[in-house]
Amino acid sequence: MDVRGTVTPGFEAVRDAFVRNFEQRGERGAAVAVYRHGRKVVDLWAGTRDVDGSEPWAVDTVQVVRSAGKGIAAAVLLLLHQRGQVDLDAPVGTYWPEFKANGKERVLVRHILAHRAGVAALDRTLTPEEAADGVTGPQAVAAQRPQWEPGSDHGYHAQTYSWLIGELVRRVTGRTIGRWVAEEIARPLGLDFWFGLPADEAHRTGRIGPVEPPAAEGGTGALRMRPKRSVVDAYRDPASLTRRAFGAIDPFPDENDPAYRAAELPASNGVATARGLARCYAAMIGQVDGHRLFAPATLTLARTEESAGADRVLVVNTRFGLGYMLHGPAAPLLAAGSFGHPGRGGSLGFADPESGVALGYVTNGLQKGVTADPRAQALVRAVRSAL
Repeated sequence: MDVRGTVTPGFEAVRDAFVRNFEQRGERGAAVAVYRHGRKVVDLWAGTRDVDGSEPWAVDTVQVVRSAGKGIAAAVLLLLHQRGQVDLDAPVGTYWPEFKANGKERVLVRHILAHRAGVAALDRTLTPEEAADGVTGPQAVAAQRPQWEPGSDHGYHAQTYSWLIGELVRRVTGRTIGRWVAEEIARPLGLDFWFGLPADEAHRTGRIGPVEPPAAEGGTGALRMRPKRSVVDAYRDPASLTRRAFGAIDPFPDENDPAYRAAELPASNGVATARGLARCYAAMIGQVDGHRLFAPATLTLARTEESAGADRVLVVNTRFGLGYMLHGPAAPLLAAGSFGHPGRGGSLGFADPESGVALGYVTNGLQKGVTADPRAQALVRAVRSAL
């Protein structure tokens, strides 16, 4: 395997795990980056740019990272709170009056970030064109009756998170979330990260697609877990909240369509490099070339548990802070204080303030699973061994 990039002495185990992902875990093309105390210590890429192609992954290849973008979207609201522009304990309707319809008057801004708003699914699914137009999605969630009493429980807002977060940001700032991220986060930090990929960056984007992980064999290090019956049933049942939450856009968009990549759907279509994800998380927990995103109080908000226990959508026990998954069995990160967000199929971004570590992992081969991809977990274990 022709692995490109650099590894700081002491972190060679990450390179070894990255190579084994290609040899044993079905990797096609991927990149991983790690920062520690604001300094890049791992920056690796290998394989093919396209999941179904032969052109090599380049130093500047970017990919759709699905829900790994949710953590960057959450940072926008937390930064607006940090700047005094958003009150996390205010009703969403304070900023977005139409949202108060159908029993959502008491939905707070923090409920949206912690997946407690109760609007995880829509009564009428949206077409890909409607989902991307910037108008129909916000109107749909504003009109939606909650699936449970807001604030009383949690369930992963897999797709509706796009319109909840995006519209709230637009109402508060007058800017779309893609523009806000570009101007206030990506540009100052020099990040390769977008909600709404610009046309002049489209040539860098690889094709993503599903791949089957290899069957587990003794001594290969491959990790295969049989999901619980309740989880399998939830994903199979068209009427379940699980299927409805993930299927809020129907038919499922072509994620390789330039029009889809150009849309601003922060729940699902962020486009990034691994180093872009890692650098952003590094700036959440400390200085990176003179820039820091989160003040200490904001960092505490991000990783203080807001939701825990049985998730109405994912049908497993999950833990969320304000916008971030927290370390636990459903989403294993580096340590107890870690916070971040995986993308369904593989990608991952997170930070661990205690060790000063931030990691970004991007892949074009989407394997089954929502929160604990075995390739990402192998990289996390390798980082842990290097500390």
